[in-house]
Amino acid sequence: MPIYDYNCQGCGHPFEALVRAGSTPACPQCGNTALEKQVSRLAPAGKIEAIRMAHRRVAAAQGHLDHYSPSDKAKLLQGKKNI
Repeated sequence: MPIYDYNCQGCGHPFEALVRAGSTPACPQCGNTALEKQVSRLAPAGKIEAIRMAHRRVAAAQGHLDHYSPSDKAKLLQGKKNI
């Protein structure tokens, strides 16, 4: 399910919505379905890497990286190896 940016034509409220195929989103503020789809901004490259590393730290804390050797696990947590 992709996330889309919308602008409500009724009240002007900008928002993001996770949309399933074939469904019509509604404005969370006024409930209007007359929406204008907006062009989404891309995350800067540095931010994407920061998000990836945050997810790896959470996975390690939950034990999801325990099947890696200690050296590979350290590389993953330093961002030196792709999964």
